[in-house]
Amino acid sequence: MAGKTLYDKIWDSRVVAKDGEEDILYVDRHLLHEVTSPQAFTALREKGRTVRKRERTLAIMDHNVSTRNREWDGAGPVSKKQMELLSENCKDFEIELLDINHPDQGVVHVVGPEMGLTLPGTVIACGDSHTSTHGAFGAFALGIGTSEIEHVLATQTVRLKKSKNLLVRVEGELSPDVTAKDLALFLIGEIGTDGGQGYVIEYSGETIQKLSMEGRMTLCNLCVEAGARAGMIAPDATTFSYLEGRDRSPKGEEYIKKVEYWKTLKSDSDAVFDRTVVLNASEVFPMVTWGTNPGQVVPITSSVPDPDSFSNREAMAAARRSLEYMGLQPGQMMRSVGIDKVFIGSCTNARIEDIRKAAGLAKGRMVSPNVQAIVVPGSGRVKRQAEEEGLDRILMDAGFEWRLPGCSMCLGMNDDFLKPGERSASTSNRNFEGRQGRGGRTHLVSPESAVVAAILGRFGTISELKEETV
Repeated sequence: MAGKTLYDKIWDSRVVAKDGEEDILYVDRHLLHEVTSPQAFTALREKGRTVRKRERTLAIMDHNVSTRNREWDGAGPVSKKQMELLSENCKDFEIELLDINHPDQGVVHVVGPEMGLTLPGTVIACGDSHTSTHGAFGAFALGIGTSEIEHVLATQTVRLKKSKNLLVRVEGELSPDVTAKDLALFLIGEIGTDGGQGYVIEYSGETIQKLSMEGRMTLCNLCVEAGARAGMIAPDATTFSYLEGRDRSPKGEEYIKKVEYWKTLKSDSDAVFDRTVVLNASEVFPMVTWGTNPGQVVPITSSVPDPDSFSNREAMAAARRSLEYMGLQPGQMMRSVGIDKVFIGSCTNARIEDIRKAAGLAKGRMVSPNVQAIVVPGSGRVKRQAEEEGLDRILMDAGFEWRLPGCSMCLGMNDDFLKPGERSASTSNRNFEGRQGRGGRTHLVSPESAVVAAILGRFGTISELKEETV
């Protein structure tokens, strides 16, 4: 009998019942935000149901929050209404809520891990596709829809059909100027936005083992952009060190016992994967998207591809549509593309490590007068730590705006958005038409590349930045 993958082990440990092709899994942690939860609470009321496990549920305001102020109507009447509904629902159903005035409020997928709510071997659910972020801790973390949110609230379980196993093994050394964000975009470029469809991805290899927890979270965050159900990385000493001492993490003897269990959470040596993809880290460069999905990506030093170079008509047509929307020409060098706005933030890249790296590059330099650049910390804790380290002052001295926590310009659902025709360098995760505002043009990059774009006023490399701003 073949060994089990990490995904197999977590799945088997959480199955409480079987129903045909689907299993019913126990949910260890349920996270809520204001956008996808209102209908679920309405359904609970209509059916006279209560929340099964309030102590395993946490709600956070993030999508509709203004990062300019802490006024409830700061991002407009629709946003205010959604936040008020979440507040009302949490009060009625006695659920813990981090509202806009809570000191630890922030982006749900930043707050969960830093509070110690995200633990190895658990099932984590949230009405947000980028819940996959939490898989960096060796958890099975999945985004769910509104009807599933209702089901989890009422039963603390979720009904699922098991996905297949995809192993992504990365070997070799990443270059000093290459980040986990670049690696994630490179992978999506290699396998496509549907390359992970039907799978849960496990990332492994020496390159992955050397990533920080922040880097691992970035990688797992973007697995859904490759079409995967979730992504995960086996917990190790890096994971255990990150979790030790956090507010909601196990303490004392319980922590020691948990670590012994967590050490078993890895794929067996004879585990069989349905598909394996092997990447060489030395082939990854700082990346930038040129089109309207994360798979339309090239190295920053490269040029916009010619649609006629693609292998099939569908890809050719998609490339033409993307170039028309993005206002780019085949063969145009990405380093010639000017930028209007820069956004450093989101559940992909708004952690303290991201802020440190951005400040390190920005120090002693100035944002181009043609660019508006904002830095949005992922949580109140990230904001406070950055300010204790003086990172906020470095960034503001360089011309960046230092904001309050929230999802901000990632999705244009608040008062941070692109105007028609404006072009952004964004550290977020999606770049489809209108994602950051109607008619806005989004290029996905790492925090370091975003800083370079902010200062040069165009895309470029760290080497160029240092040469031009000596």
